[in-house]
Amino acid sequence: MEYVGYFLIAIIGLFVVVRLLAWPLKILIRLIINAVLGTVLLFIVNLVGIHFGFGGIGINLVTALIAGFFGVPGVIFLLIFKFIL
Repeated sequence: MEYVGYFLIAIIGLFVVVRLLAWPLKILIRLIINAVLGTVLLFIVNLVGIHFGFGGIGINLVTALIAGFFGVPGVIFLLIFKFIL
């Protein structure tokens, strides 16, 4: 009977540890997915922008994260930033 109590405590402890570790992992996965989507959006803007004279944004980790985190407003910001510099 004593082992059942230990087993329940171990199961509860394992559940708590898994829940604590899963939360930051979800944030990291979401950030990676947004960065990939931002890269695709930047690629499309560069592909279409060449024909209209506003393409040429470099695709790297920083620009992909900005575009992924902020979406379309982030890409517009990157376009404006490119024209300023």
